[in-house]
Amino acid sequence: MTKPGPAPMLPPPLSAHVCRTIYATNLAIQRVHKVVLDELGITYLQYLVFNLLWDRDNQSVSELSGQLELEASTLTPLLKRLEVAGYLSRVRNSQDERQVLIGLTDKGRELRNEAGCVATNLAERSGMSADELNALNLAVRVLHDRLVGVAPDEAPRG
Repeated sequence: MTKPGPAPMLPPPLSAHVCRTIYATNLAIQRVHKVVLDELGITYLQYLVFNLLWDRDNQSVSELSGQLELEASTLTPLLKRLEVAGYLSRVRNSQDERQVLIGLTDKGRELRNEAGCVATNLAERSGMSADELNALNLAVRVLHDRLVGVAPDEAPRG
């Protein structure tokens, strides 16, 4: 008589998957942001780019794409549209012609004064305090950083 082998490990229900919860939450956050971003005339990804440039202006395309975890080829068309709209400039780095530096124009810097409502809107719609949102962000960032450290290089990005 043969002994039964170990029971197969079955996946937990979808509601128990942290990846599904984070994915669905990201979609919900983007929908909440969209209301305000539409009024500003920018997309969610453009908003993320602006935040990076408001924090530190004149970054290379590769620096921006690295921080956003996107390929530069994905980001370039977006940056070109923002340049045409007058929000930023794209210039070759005089010290390294291979690099394109992205800098805010006055119009791009002024947008920051209007964009504070994006975070306020999220806090109001979520019913969470700034401290609660900051703690949640820190916990998710810890998970992200740990996973990035162990994820294979060939994993899809963006």
